[in-house]
Amino acid sequence: MTMDMTKFGPALKQLYTDQKVENLTYPENPLYAMVEKYNSFFGDSYPQPLQYGNPQNSSHTFSDAQGNSSSSTLGKFLLTRVSDYSIARVQNEVAEASSNDKGAFLKALTNEVDSAMMTAAASLSIDMYGDKSGARGKIKSTTNLATTTLVLDEADSVVRFEIGQRLTFAAAKSSGAERNGGAYLTVVAVDRDLGTLTMSGVLNTISGITVGDYIFLKGNRNLSLAGLDAWLPESAPIAGDNFFGLDRSVDPTRLGGLRFDASSMSIEEGLIKALARLCREGGRPDVVMVNYLDFADLEAALGSKVQYMVTNAFANGKIGFSGIQIKHNKGVANVIADQYCPRGVAYALTMKTWKLRSLKQPVRILDLDGNKVLRVTNDDAVEARIGGYRQLACNAPGWNMRIKLS
Repeated sequence: MTMDMTKFGPALKQLYTDQKVENLTYPENPLYAMVEKYNSFFGDSYPQPLQYGNPQNSSHTFSDAQGNSSSSTLGKFLLTRVSDYSIARVQNEVAEASSNDKGAFLKALTNEVDSAMMTAAASLSIDMYGDKSGARGKIKSTTNLATTTLVLDEADSVVRFEIGQRLTFAAAKSSGAERNGGAYLTVVAVDRDLGTLTMSGVLNTISGITVGDYIFLKGNRNLSLAGLDAWLPESAPIAGDNFFGLDRSVDPTRLGGLRFDASSMSIEEGLIKALARLCREGGRPDVVMVNYLDFADLEAALGSKVQYMVTNAFANGKIGFSGIQIKHNKGVANVIADQYCPRGVAYALTMKTWKLRSLKQPVRILDLDGNKVLRVTNDDAVEARIGGYRQLACNAPGWNMRIKLS
């Protein structure tokens, strides 16, 4: 007998509560887990206001103080959402074969949905460190383009790649077109020790491809949310900058965050001095995100002096992230490792200034019509659609910092 798909919608609804989704998606994605969520991003855009200057009607002379016409310096970022999708699909043969055991089919379906949820969370977490371009890596100069082996410029970026991904290439992160009209190759193997990808075809079958090209998931280029690398860019914004409608060059620090070069210092000294500078600018950093290997370097440098602390996920005290405590002028910051944080870069964050704004939950089953399980029109299968519509927001970039560690 044919499996009745309508019976599995209510079952999935009971299984995938907000708590269940958090338990699936938070543990391996600390930045995503810790940021405050705001799930009412309705309308076409959201004006994120901020104040980056106080009135300057000040003088030792009353008439001069009264005569100045200065007022608070205000601005706004006009935020727009980006969408992201992950599909969980089960072949009908599995459904038919287990038609006398609905529990067996539900187990197969929930396994795929769980996996698709984790893929969606990983995609969001990667983007939260990005610069809106969607670039996931770069082709290393030693790559032989006449082979199927792609060597990643940064071996640690291998965590952003999985077997089955379709990859496209471009000379620049954002400008210009993708190589060969967006032609793609598929990842068929990953060497996570060497930082190499084996592709489905010889690399130079993509017309124009060259070493140094940026790598994108097909359909992602210039469609990712504005992550930390966009809000706190490596270089200070210059005249003509247009970030969500605001020219940040008028005050690159308060509108585009701080930048601190600690590459010539020990990691312990660099973080302490960086946090002191951030405190001077008004920040109260409570979290510093680093790569796992940079975290290990800090832990080794501190030795017996290391002190650990835990920061909980937003509104979920059952999920916490252990890190290393660093004291600063205004309190303490928890240095936390995240696999998607780039190697050699740390982000010192005043967490109360950040929000992940989304339409409903940022990662969820998309079921506007009430159907959580759908028949696939061009495949002998059923599917559940996972995704979200969201944007990262900051109301005080100047209270946050990008730190160059190496």
